[in-house]
Amino acid sequence: MKYTAPQTDMRFVLFDVFDATSIYAQLPGGEEVNRELVEAILDEGARFCEQVLVPTNAIGDEEGCHFDKDTLSVTTPPAFKDAYNRFVEGGWSGLVGDPAYGGQGMPESVGYMFKEMIESANVAWGTYPLLSAGSVDAMTHHGEQWQRDVFIPRILSGEWTGTMCLTEPHCGSDLGLLRTRAEPQADGSYRVSGTKIFITAGDHDLTSNIVHLVLARLPDAPPGTKGISMFIVPKFKVGRDGTVGERNPVAPGSIEHKMGLKGSATCVMNFDGAEGYLIGQPNRGLNAMFTMMNTARLGVGVQGLGLIEVSFQNALAYARDRLQMRSLSGVKRPDKPADPIIVHPDVRRMLMTQKAFAEAGRALCIYSALQVDLVSRHPDAAVRQRADELLSFLTPISKAMLTELAIECTSHGVQVLGGHGYIREWGQEQLLRDSRITTIYEGTTGIQALDLLGRKIMGQQAVGLRHFLGEIGAFCAAHADNAAIAPQVATVARYAQEWQELTREIGMKAAQNADEIGAAAVDYLFYSGYVAFAYFMAREAEVVSRADFAGTAEFRDAKLATVGFYFDRLLPRTLTHAAGVRAGAASLTTGVEAALA
Repeated sequence: MKYTAPQTDMRFVLFDVFDATSIYAQLPGGEEVNRELVEAILDEGARFCEQVLVPTNAIGDEEGCHFDKDTLSVTTPPAFKDAYNRFVEGGWSGLVGDPAYGGQGMPESVGYMFKEMIESANVAWGTYPLLSAGSVDAMTHHGEQWQRDVFIPRILSGEWTGTMCLTEPHCGSDLGLLRTRAEPQADGSYRVSGTKIFITAGDHDLTSNIVHLVLARLPDAPPGTKGISMFIVPKFKVGRDGTVGERNPVAPGSIEHKMGLKGSATCVMNFDGAEGYLIGQPNRGLNAMFTMMNTARLGVGVQGLGLIEVSFQNALAYARDRLQMRSLSGVKRPDKPADPIIVHPDVRRMLMTQKAFAEAGRALCIYSALQVDLVSRHPDAAVRQRADELLSFLTPISKAMLTELAIECTSHGVQVLGGHGYIREWGQEQLLRDSRITTIYEGTTGIQALDLLGRKIMGQQAVGLRHFLGEIGAFCAAHADNAAIAPQVATVARYAQEWQELTREIGMKAAQNADEIGAAAVDYLFYSGYVAFAYFMAREAEVVSRADFAGTAEFRDAKLATVGFYFDRLLPRTLTHAAGVRAGAASLTTGVEAALA
């Protein structure tokens, strides 16, 4: 498996499409983050991922992680630790961290491009730093000052990593059923007891300590989700002064044997009166959890994007070399016994599907990351609020769309290679296996859809959607007379109108029957995602069509071809999803009990 970071497209989206330097200039200290600096960071990040991480990917899949039941410890695949050490030595663990805690203070949008490279190079390895980012965000927003001072610098330095411990054997998404308990102690600490499952990076040999963020109930907690608190529970005890003590009674009970991501340790974690500290307010753990969860959901969306990109690159290389049959329109390589399979329309369909989704998905990820930058750093409260509302709206779309499309696109990667795609030697089957979990963890596609339609649209009066549609409307109005992209502008405007109509129709139906939300949610999410992609693709087409576009003619032509393919062959999928939305709940309720008996 080979990989080359798509830096040209990354730079194009960040600087030419979204004009990131003007956004950075609005942020404290951001005026120093110029294009030259960002490109230097991307160059070094690409070198690390291409040269250090890529060689560890197949090793991780072959060797997997190992659990020693005698020592209750987990070891990662060979070469993972060396790669992690080089990651830390390069300062990558603190790239976007707060300088007050030892971070480098780079914008999240820069960090997201580096994350994409990591996920393409070795998505299993990437799970170890991924969860650390979420734990830092939770402590930053909800922790006491001493907690931030003690834990965040060591996580940003890479000395320690973090986890999220939410799921239990009897409860996943329904956290109201949670049983893990926390007993208060005289010294202000707590003793946490319970079992958590599916804990990514719950134990490993990469760092000297692991900081678990654990959801648990206090003795007097009210029932359901209103009685959940969050606790910091390190693998080795940590005092308020930062002193590291003895091993805490928290340990893996086993590791899961999984379909994919074999290099990522997925642990059953047992907490047996482990010492911990309350983070945030009692019985308000869901607030801290959602801070952490939203970070993780955006990160999982980037995982999907990375898998799409690397599958495309390797499928494309194979299709250029593999000789099979002759082109239907005539011989293309008379010097060869057959033409390369890239000449066949169906192979091109699969490759272009991968390419279009990678480029549209990259735009969505970078746009979302820029909203993170505004939320976290912009001095104007109104700007922060608008960006937060946009980000809240886009997060479930990003997570669900890019992970579901990762499964589709890695399946295309297998198909392009045919029999070679099905065997392990070529790496495509690993990408397909690795992609499958992304639609499940950090909230399934169904959960993302309910979050989008139930909470972000109906519960929040569609404020994020209204912001986004406002942007689309302004873009379409500004370019209504732009002959170069007139078809795309007209199409986006039409779909934006229908998006509003579908939203209104669901709201009217849901007022009479709440099941209408659940029935429409997944189709509504996909409709939203495809239209959002169309908007970003239209923006990219507008940029490359300018007379003063500084890129190469080859890049311009490739971009316009990709945009054309997306509008012609992928955007029409919205017709099916719109029909699904309008079908209503009847076919999921009337007579279904008998059908599923």
